[in-house]
Amino acid sequence: MALVPIPAARTDFGAVKATIHRKLLQKLNLDLLTEIRREDVRREVSLILEALVVGESTPMNLQERERLAQEVLDEVFGLGPLEPLLADPTVSDILVNTHKRVYVERRGMLELTGIQFRDDVHLMSIIDRIVSAIGRRVDESSPMVDARLADGSRVNAIIPPLAVDGPCLSIRRFGRDRLEAEDLIENQTLTRPMLDLLAGCVKARLNILISGGTGAGKTTLLNVLSSYISDRERIVTIEDAAELQLDQDHVVRLETRPPNIEGKGAIQQRQLVINSLRMRPDRIIVGEVRGEESLDMLQAMNTGHDGSLTTIHANSPRDALSRLETMVAMASLNIPDHATRRQIASALDLVVQISRLSDGTRKVTSVAEVVGMEGDVVTMQDIFVYHKWGVKENGEVLGDFMPTGIRPKLAERLAVTGIKLPATMFEPPVRQ
Repeated sequence: MALVPIPAARTDFGAVKATIHRKLLQKLNLDLLTEIRREDVRREVSLILEALVVGESTPMNLQERERLAQEVLDEVFGLGPLEPLLADPTVSDILVNTHKRVYVERRGMLELTGIQFRDDVHLMSIIDRIVSAIGRRVDESSPMVDARLADGSRVNAIIPPLAVDGPCLSIRRFGRDRLEAEDLIENQTLTRPMLDLLAGCVKARLNILISGGTGAGKTTLLNVLSSYISDRERIVTIEDAAELQLDQDHVVRLETRPPNIEGKGAIQQRQLVINSLRMRPDRIIVGEVRGEESLDMLQAMNTGHDGSLTTIHANSPRDALSRLETMVAMASLNIPDHATRRQIASALDLVVQISRLSDGTRKVTSVAEVVGMEGDVVTMQDIFVYHKWGVKENGEVLGDFMPTGIRPKLAERLAVTGIKLPATMFEPPVRQ
């Protein structure tokens, strides 16, 4: 595991680094560097750095000189103080609360690091480097921005005047090695029978909604389920910031666009969903429904685009359907509530709830089938649930996955497509 560096006790270290950085930039031809291989550039810069460090009047031992050279290289080629965190595979989130405090999330738990930026100007320069790389901007007229790093990590930045205490930066990291289905079982995120049911539903082209809170693992689960889609199908993905990692060859990735400096030219998810219907998709995957595009997504599910997958922020399967209903209302088409609910009931087949528990672990806490309508109410039934029954002294959550004993109606639809699930997988355990 990579160690989080602690700021040096020497009061002049930051000043020396800033001086070396400035002198290095004066010696470099930055335009020429873009035409040279990155490895060759680092080698040339390292030689110049070594000469500059030796020429400094401030006495430094070998370890300090090496550290100084590495930090200046990170400033020139990377994201400065954040580079050690980006290189640490155990870090899943990097949260910069102004230049003074940087937190990380490891294994679902937050911890404060010893990393700091020199000042808000230093932090702003790193934010500008991130957003300018993908043609976006952040300033007083546009103080919020979503972006992504080269490795696919999702970035959000918000600056004054909206961020009262100074610029804030949030980076949601994605592991170099994508989690596979077997990893979820090994991590006890779900059980083999639950995975078999979900995989069967994807192969049988049922429509699935994944529900959960922030950082619960919705996108990870969506990636895993998408791996069961046939290579012979055309998949169109729609996201605010592209982060899905699909293995199939025939994938078209669409991404929203923010407004330009004049406040024009924005492309919203709804426009992309509507356009995707003209692209002859076999499957439509929306990274997350959060507004009026939910109506078009439901209509697509109801008009022959089976096997669609999407996620939503909600705390339970029932809350997910309520949120979906509220989002449809955002389209301002004055659709009666009962008509919206009928659309939801006929479009969705399964709602999968995933949660991050108090000990940082992620669990699929419910797999619920959307059965139909009773009056004006959408009816659902739990097929699998996670029952929490205690907490250890060290904070570890204790619980069990268990089937509810209900054989889902969708089992018949799976059987028609050649996917036969044993009836015993839905039977609850016999208590002694």
